[in-house]
Amino acid sequence: MTTRQSRIERETNETKITVQLDLDGSGEARVSTGVPFFDHMCEAFTSHGGFDVNLSAEGDLEVDPHHVIEDAGLSLGEAFRDSLGEKRGIVRFSSVLLPMDEALMQTAVDISGRPFLGYHGVPISGTAGGVKATLFKHFFQAFVNKAAITLHVELRYGEDLHHIFEALFKATGRTLSQAAEIHEESGRNEVPSTKGSLS
Repeated sequence: MTTRQSRIERETNETKITVQLDLDGSGEARVSTGVPFFDHMCEAFTSHGGFDVNLSAEGDLEVDPHHVIEDAGLSLGEAFRDSLGEKRGIVRFSSVLLPMDEALMQTAVDISGRPFLGYHGVPISGTAGGVKATLFKHFFQAFVNKAAITLHVELRYGEDLHHIFEALFKATGRTLSQAAEIHEESGRNEVPSTKGSLS
């Protein structure tokens, strides 16, 4: 089996990010961004996606965590796309309905080669764990743009912002994992597209 791994390094005047991703891992997360609640969310994403992720980030947190969170999304998205290679044999589509106490989140993904984020009902005001809710939308938009996937997320209902965003990260990880799986019947040879390409 071909190893589906990637290492991405991204450095700007605002941040320095390193990501190592193994799509076929066991859910092991080592995350250090200087934003504890965001680390917790990335660990939930990794654990429930079954990926191995080593993510370290440094940035201008004295200004705002915006740059670190957004650039982490860009780097993780690039690592996800790079790890998939030509996408031969993947399931491609998946959706998950996931509860977290009073919150109920639905996510759906198409590893399509076309970046699009549908972000429905998820709060973009308030804070969770000291992080502005709007920054999580920036994270997912950045991830989608670099991963080149279509991702729809919808909060069916929920009240506690911690529960809402934890459900979002867990559901997205699970959905991406299922879509990236190698289809048992197709082997690793076919790209799941009538046009023969997912780029």
